[in-house]
Amino acid sequence: MGKKLYIILTGVLLLFGARAAAQSQSDMRLNEILVNNTDDYEDDYGHKHGWIELFNTSRGTVDIGGCYISNDRNNLKKYRIPKGDVLTKIKPRQHIVLWADNMPLRGTFHVNFTLTETDVLYFTSSNGRDIVDSLHFPTGEGPFPVMDYIADSDGVRIETKGSIAAYPVDNVSYGRLMDGETTGGDSGWAFLVKTTPSSNNVILDSEAAAQRFKEFDPVGIIMAITAMSVVFVALMLLYLIFKQIGRAAVRSGRKKAARAGIIPHEDEIPGEVYAAIATAVHLYIQQGEVHDVENTILTFRNIKRNYTPWNSKIYGLRKQ
Repeated sequence: MGKKLYIILTGVLLLFGARAAAQSQSDMRLNEILVNNTDDYEDDYGHKHGWIELFNTSRGTVDIGGCYISNDRNNLKKYRIPKGDVLTKIKPRQHIVLWADNMPLRGTFHVNFTLTETDVLYFTSSNGRDIVDSLHFPTGEGPFPVMDYIADSDGVRIETKGSIAAYPVDNVSYGRLMDGETTGGDSGWAFLVKTTPSSNNVILDSEAAAQRFKEFDPVGIIMAITAMSVVFVALMLLYLIFKQIGRAAVRSGRKKAARAGIIPHEDEIPGEVYAAIATAVHLYIQQGEVHDVENTILTFRNIKRNYTPWNSKIYGLRKQ
């Protein structure tokens, strides 16, 4: 009985593990391709070939080892990405490039076909049946618009930067306008001015805004004032926060003391008490008066007199 239960549990764990792996593989997306590479990205052998970029859209690491990539709908298992390579584990929101050079013996990421053979791509999960993502890219006569990303004060926008007469054309990639985003079918794709293998398709010049600000404030006065203002505002906020925390702590302490009977609540202390305390403090400081009222304590004071009162008992004593 125990052995049967062990076998059943092992099967269930394997089933859930395979299902979890399939679900993670479904987060991968075809993200960008380059068909003709004459002056672009080089592979690990220093050669230039067409390439395919995959993107992990999830927040977890995905192992694509065992998955398939193909350019033939009737043969989804055309190239199987080998298992056991640590590089097949794609980190969250990261990319991987496969070389479409028809030289699979060169390594894990060199597939056994080229992109000039057809105009379709299929990425299939490790079961060889479920198509995770597919792409039909335009070929033949155009014109096809080429898009670029422009950053300005209004944000980021996509503009047309010319066109190409036909595709494939050298060193022009076809990719998603936003990494990993799908809008149904092949929409959301465009020819891009800049190829971005192993990187985000949206690459903006980070110095553009800084350069404009430098031209506006060449000496740095506005920057200094802004920095100091931020510091002072932060310090003021901290002062107000700690002040309120202190007041809340004092109120809480007084309430606890009042409930314990140590001191009366501040709302229960009459004004006469405050007046008496103020008067006593004044007399003590100005006139040196001390009002020593102590319960359960007897104070003995030695009084010296230089005279004998008439009613002293010593007059009633007789000498023996």
